[in-house]
Amino acid sequence: HVQLVESGGGSVQTGGSLRLSCAASGYTYSSTCMGWFRQAPGAEREGVAAASFRLPTTNYAASVKGRFTLSTDYTKTTMYLQMNNLKPEDTASYYCAAGGSGFNCLTSARQYNYWGQGTQVTVS
Repeated sequence: HVQLVESGGGSVQTGGSLRLSCAASGYTYSSTCMGWFRQAPGAEREGVAAASFRLPTTNYAASVKGRFTLSTDYTKTTMYLQMNNLKPEDTASYYCAAGGSGFNCLTSARQYNYWGQGTQVTVS
């Protein structure tokens, strides 16, 4: 049974930083897609950062490039999203996800098999 458990959300002032964690049980972040998505009230879910074992690069949404960094620990069972220089427009519920085909990881949320419960990030 695969479970993704998120932590690290909270409230922060503009320009501040947060690090989200996503601990996986029954799963290793070394195959298929792994990514972070967010959804603000009244908005569609959007890809923030995603990577695939098929490609050597991590893809980021244009709005967060240079500010957010996706990484994993050496055991590849915990995924992180380091968020720096946060802006009010980053306010949303953030979700980690894993699975899928390994292609179009940032843009194709529907392919993911497993999702975290979500954690709220509020920037004021």
